Amino acid sequence: MAAIHITDIESAINWWRTRSPSPDGLRACAEVRALAEVYGLMVYHRDHECDEASMPLPAKAAWLTWYASTPDAPCIAICSTAQGDAVCKGCGRTEDEVQHWPVMTPAEKRMVWRRITMDATAWRFNRYAERARLASGTDHPDPASLGAPRTAA
Repeated sequence: MAAIHITDIESAINWWRTRSPSPDGLRACAEVRALAEVYGLMVYHRDHECDEASMPLPAKAAWLTWYASTPDAPCIAICSTAQGDAVCKGCGRTEDEVQHWPVMTPAEKRMVWRRITMDATAWRFNRYAERARLASGTDHPDPASLGAPRTAA
């Protein structure tokens, strides 16, 4: 079973805080509270990941709603695995990940996204970064804002 990284929990909390801000500055919405409980336990136990299967249902529902707001696939329509590369130069996924993407769980997909973002070697993070933003219909943050090393174009 796949694990959800603490940075995804944090991103979901921040997304919900923006989407449903506190009316009085004291109380967070139910989704933030559910995710914050998981986040707090992860920090307390010094865990970087939580198992998606053991996540409490309200927190998982809040996380999945945030997940639905993110781009699904990292593809930028330059698939070098079709030409025999083991890892796609365009998106950074392995041939196996490209093939099985449609049946992967959201947590499995986020694990791949995290790896390719941290690697920041795929063309989507350098020479075709603008194309990747346009293809997804959203402005992705650059790899540096996600903790990945910045690469030359």
